Amino acid sequence: MGCEPPRRLERALGEMYGDAAAADWLAGLPGLTERALTAGDGLTAERVAAPGGRSSLVVLVRRADGTPAALKIAPPAARPDLERAALEHWNGWGAVRTLDASEAGASGAGASRPDASGPGASEPGAEDAAGGLLLERLHHEVSLRSLPEAKALLEAAGTVRRLWVEPPAGHDFETVAERTARQSAGMRAAAEADPELAPLVEAALAARAELVEGASELLLLHGNFRQSKVLSGERAPWLTVGPEPLVGERAYDLARLVRDRAEDLIAASGGPVTARRRVKKLAESLEVDQARLHGWTLFRAVESGTRALAEGRRQMGEVNLEFAGWL
Repeated sequence: MGCEPPRRLERALGEMYGDAAAADWLAGLPGLTERALTAGDGLTAERVAAPGGRSSLVVLVRRADGTPAALKIAPPAARPDLERAALEHWNGWGAVRTLDASEAGASGAGASRPDASGPGASEPGAEDAAGGLLLERLHHEVSLRSLPEAKALLEAAGTVRRLWVEPPAGHDFETVAERTARQSAGMRAAAEADPELAPLVEAALAARAELVEGASELLLLHGNFRQSKVLSGERAPWLTVGPEPLVGERAYDLARLVRDRAEDLIAASGGPVTARRRVKKLAESLEVDQARLHGWTLFRAVESGTRALAEGRRQMGEVNLEFAGWL
């Protein structure tokens, strides 16, 4: 089977890690995939899932007994070991289920934690581990984004609440405070490079400082929860994939969902009103403090916008920053 990575993955890795580092990891990807396949007991590759995600290669496979599965190969900098730890802790409750861990090769343990701020992140080839995750196969082509918006938000809310559990003892997940502190450096750099961004960045950083100071919850979070991360499954209608796990408060995890389909809101005349209504509706439906959800939504929108600009994704950056301005 050919192991050509989707163009979307090639572009995304170049944006996140730089073209040279991304090219080095992609050059070794066929070997990593072969190692992960042969480490399993009778895995047979079918095809690469396309268009795929922005951070990993997903190969659709079958196990020796014919059971369909998905083999996910991610750079060590993406910390697939932490993704595995979160998925195993959830054990299929609201999330995709891991299959026998030994079948997917090494997990990338020992690599540095992911830096969601983009620039300065560890290079994808920092470790030699294969980073393979063997997962139950979902319908990768059907996410919550295929549903009408109101239905999608309802299903998303019901799914994410299942993930908010006590973290495992002795875990190695970073905290919301740690992740957002690192992201703050990139936001300040963006404001220095473009003074027009300074008011939004200052407001977002002020909100973060207040939120971190008053945080009281310490739950396991998905870290990047949005509609496209919830796929159709067989044993449950909807299951979450692709966590970037950390521990902290629910409002942080919910904030990314508020911004879903932001490009559609911007194209509509009532976008600002709809955005603020969405904050209120999600906060009430999941019993999350509305002010804290508003603050984290502002911070995460500005962080995503400045990071997108730094990675050369100008349109996405402008969409996120315009959304942040509404808040």
